[in-house]
Amino acid sequence: MSLNGNSNQDPLSSKASFGMNETEESSSGGSSNSSLASLDSDEQSLGPRTVLVTGGAGFIGSHTAEALLELGDKVVVIDEMNDYYDLEQKKANVQILRDLAAKVGKERGMDDMFSYYEGDICDRELMVRIFRDQGITHVCHLAARAGVRPSIEDPYIYIQSNIMGTVSLMELAAQHKVENFVYASSSSVYGGSKNEQFAESDIVDEPVSQYAATKKACELFAATYNSLYGLNCTGLRFFTVYGPRGRPDMAPFKFMHRILNGISIDQYGDGTSERDYTYISDIVDGILLAIDKPQGNVVFNLGRGTPCRLTKFISTIEDICGRKAIINMMPMQPGDVPRTCSDTSKAERVLGYEPSVSLEEGLRATMDWYSEWQSVSRLN
Repeated sequence: MSLNGNSNQDPLSSKASFGMNETEESSSGGSSNSSLASLDSDEQSLGPRTVLVTGGAGFIGSHTAEALLELGDKVVVIDEMNDYYDLEQKKANVQILRDLAAKVGKERGMDDMFSYYEGDICDRELMVRIFRDQGITHVCHLAARAGVRPSIEDPYIYIQSNIMGTVSLMELAAQHKVENFVYASSSSVYGGSKNEQFAESDIVDEPVSQYAATKKACELFAATYNSLYGLNCTGLRFFTVYGPRGRPDMAPFKFMHRILNGISIDQYGDGTSERDYTYISDIVDGILLAIDKPQGNVVFNLGRGTPCRLTKFISTIEDICGRKAIINMMPMQPGDVPRTCSDTSKAERVLGYEPSVSLEEGLRATMDWYSEWQSVSRLN
């Protein structure tokens, strides 16, 4: 997965090195199951993997599915294609995957590298059929209702999608003896932590939004399924992911679009809030490493560890756009936190995770993609 969102390899994209398995007892969310966590990668890798990627038409999901196809894995994507943001963008992501699967399949003499299902992970009958027919060996669960503020307005749909959907998948994964269940958690579980860096060993019992609460609940269910059934479960706490094909409701995409088109942006608070922005290729590298290295039950931070102040973030985008932003000063919103900053030392030590893309470099790559995307959208 390349820096600019195309499928050609880039030296900054797939840094993940696959090989020796490492084990570590989880410092959050239960104990490690030693019988499964001790399996080495040679034993795990007999024959081609078939990876179910939920939410695979979305931002992180499509980039992850793309990287897995490039590695030669069979990929099964399910996405409900809800209208949380532009469906045309999601459809374009699926087409990228179809085209790449055809190319890689031709090179490898395989004609069934990619399968796509449009449906809801809470549809029990559909999910039973997918697990049965596709022979799923690994799950990369990235489907979720996203967004802190919308979860406060409609918590029920977040409970249904994020908790019920995850438990349904874990149940099927345990029944089918899936080798590894990797799922998206969130930096939101840290709430309003005052710590300089957020570590997996921190107590995270005070979420400040329903979205954060659902993510914490999924971590608890992962511990349960590992304890009861020996299901390898790796939770990945993502820190403010951005990049090509990003969600339009997220600040990087939204600010670029509005600044370039002379539309005002909303700045919540006095501009001193900070976010640990993490470029998509770094996140995907962490996901690939987690899929390859089952750990029993464990949680990892995937971030960069270099938070950026909001005022600096806006000025950087202004420089890249070559225009000044029209700023509406707004109060802090319910559920917002003043700062996020990941301690990635555990992921570095256990997985070999090495984030490398600077914020300015990542934003410039995002701008390149955005300009191309807007040109294509206007033509269509």
